[in-house]
Amino acid sequence: MLRISNLMRVAGAVGETLTNPLHKNTGVISSIGLSPQRREFNLSHSQLAKFKELNIELPKPGVAGAYYRRVVHYPEKYTIKPVKYTNLAGRDPKTGRVIVGTLGGGIKHPLLWVDYSRHVPEGTEGPLIERVLQVLPEPTRSAHVALVGHADKLRYIIATENMKPGDIIKTSNEITKIAVRANEGDAYPLGSLPVNTLVCCVEVEAGRGGFFARAAGTSCKILRKVGQRVVILHPAKREISLSQDCMAVVGRVSNVLHNTIHIGSPNNLRRMGYRPRSGLWQRKTGRHGRKIRRPPPCQEFVGKDELPKPAPRIKLTLDEDVTHCFYNQPRGTY
Repeated sequence: MLRISNLMRVAGAVGETLTNPLHKNTGVISSIGLSPQRREFNLSHSQLAKFKELNIELPKPGVAGAYYRRVVHYPEKYTIKPVKYTNLAGRDPKTGRVIVGTLGGGIKHPLLWVDYSRHVPEGTEGPLIERVLQVLPEPTRSAHVALVGHADKLRYIIATENMKPGDIIKTSNEITKIAVRANEGDAYPLGSLPVNTLVCCVEVEAGRGGFFARAAGTSCKILRKVGQRVVILHPAKREISLSQDCMAVVGRVSNVLHNTIHIGSPNNLRRMGYRPRSGLWQRKTGRHGRKIRRPPPCQEFVGKDELPKPAPRIKLTLDEDVTHCFYNQPRGTY
């Protein structure tokens, strides 16, 4: 990790390059002995502001959305047939280097394409009514999936705890003035459901599909309603504020006893696609340094249209007409 002094030397060199047109751009960073791929995140606000003034964009830590278990090859059109995928075995899909050493091997199971969007199609009057045809386990995920049908359309959705073949589920996009009395498996906006309702497959933004509480046995709880916002309790005991237009499915996710199933032997772990952690130092069992902290404050999710506009930046000038109120001198001359 780079030190702050080295980064300030880089900023000074880049600033000299930007101000002096005779300075060559090549070799500014290499002459100091630093690599442009190194990262530094322990910077103060003033140092970050100086980097922004010089139009230097700092890299962000981590890789967003990296998943080193498999790459799914989704077709262009939705299908209920198993989808082809490629096992990565913990390797980077571009470089081929091992990133996660405890992944790899296992039985290759068929993967089913699950539709997380519970919305009424455009042009359909009234709520969407579907029938559950089959509830089956999906080996590539912890929750069970349900095959539902409407007219001539079939799709897979996340099954709830008590869902069984033959059930009728309803989906409605209407926000009612009085809270509805929904059955398990029905999908409604958060603004239509009463307080203290257990929901799953909750959207983080209206129209994007289920995002929260999709794993086996998980659920969110509606705590209160504030204006056009609904505050829910995340499975991680965090309070999250969402728009009342976000869709949610009533009930808990199926396969509640998933975490209590005993694996049995290391051979079963190998069949599940996990490699042993041999050679790693392990701490003895016990409460070593664990602290009971208060939950974080409520986190609010809004759409791009609801984000506040950034405040205009203040630009300092050297005009003599603008004087300092205290020193009675032109701004920037002291």
